[in-house]
Amino acid sequence: MKHGKKYNESAKLIEAGKFYDAAEALEIAVKTGTAKFDETVEIHVRLGVDSRHADQQVRGAVVLPNGTGKDVRVLVLTKGDKADAAKAAGAEFVGAEELVAKIQNENWLDFDVVIATPDMMGLVGRLGKVLGPRGLMPTPKAGTVTPDVAKAVTEAKAGKIEYRLDKTNIIHCPIGKVSFGPEKLQENFDALMGAIIKAKPAATKGQYIKSCVLATTMGPGVKLNVAKFGA
Repeated sequence: MKHGKKYNESAKLIEAGKFYDAAEALEIAVKTGTAKFDETVEIHVRLGVDSRHADQQVRGAVVLPNGTGKDVRVLVLTKGDKADAAKAAGAEFVGAEELVAKIQNENWLDFDVVIATPDMMGLVGRLGKVLGPRGLMPTPKAGTVTPDVAKAVTEAKAGKIEYRLDKTNIIHCPIGKVSFGPEKLQENFDALMGAIIKAKPAATKGQYIKSCVLATTMGPGVKLNVAKFGA
């Protein structure tokens, strides 16, 4: 694959075959974020688990201390008093059957997070094929199926992100923007890695964190020294 001039310039900052500490890797990542827009910094963590087994699933949510740098559009599926609470907390879209129909019939997806009250799950189930593949399906484990919709909306707006394994046992997550600088990115990184380590399944054998790579939207990956995580 051929890369552009900026990518190749950024790649020169990374020593081939070297595994970096998180602080150093974040400083390099910030330097490689040279695009005309504020690039997102992401981490890609490969775990020593097998996601095909139910007892080796790794999934959860964490509020990043400094947010994600992204304006999050929240959809809440609920009724009555809960709907009022969701609106008051700042949810962009609040409703029930009419919003489910809009998603089903119009393939409407102008939102980033879906929150639902438990009584709505029969209705929400109809959206599994649309929301599931996009990682938008509400779940109790991620705190997006809850009677306390106001708290869930507030957390989503504050930078709560969900982490989950893909089919190749890798977690891909944003930890902020290049403009945050290394210190704020480090705080977000520590919060996310701490949550992933805490979520280690009891059935895991051998090394839990196999590899971790940090990269900006347009930049090259920086490999991290996973021995430092002690997992």
